[in-house]
Amino acid sequence: MTLTVHLVRHAPTAPNAERRYPHAQEDAPLTPQGELMAQKLALPAGALAFTSPSLRSRQTAALAGFPSALPTPLLVEANFGVMAGRTWADLERVYANLPWHWTRALADPTIQFGPPQGETGRDFHARIQTWLDSLPETGEVVAFTHAGPLHAALRLTLGVKSVETPPCTVVTLKRSEADWWLAGMQTP
Repeated sequence: MTLTVHLVRHAPTAPNAERRYPHAQEDAPLTPQGELMAQKLALPAGALAFTSPSLRSRQTAALAGFPSALPTPLLVEANFGVMAGRTWADLERVYANLPWHWTRALADPTIQFGPPQGETGRDFHARIQTWLDSLPETGEVVAFTHAGPLHAALRLTLGVKSVETPPCTVVTLKRSEADWWLAGMQTP
């Protein structure tokens, strides 16, 4: 009995191109290039599909052939708190090296620390673990989400600390009972 999970980072948006953390309530649409990239995603038709409620994830899902993907709040991007809306250069200018510590904390499922007014690493990973725990035992799942939740899922299932996942990356995981393994990764 095996479950296959395809984790999809949404297609490109303007904040991606600006290399800027999105505002908490910002719901940027896909760029025209992002729309074309989403249409080219090759995912298994008929899979149980979930999506972050964000516009960029819902658009990616629809253009990839999953217009009825179930909006799932557990798949939203991490809450970046005071980092939201800023580029890394801007953050370093205002906060010196503190943003480095905040992002490291968000990437650690054991730390009860994170950016001010944002999520902690522990809370963020607990949210993603709740979603992982809700998945069926068998079948095929597609989840349209963001870089943060995709990376958190990789940490929680495989222990992967870091990986480069540009927009429209598809990571395929498999699970049998409690064992997870990487079955593939496609980058644009």
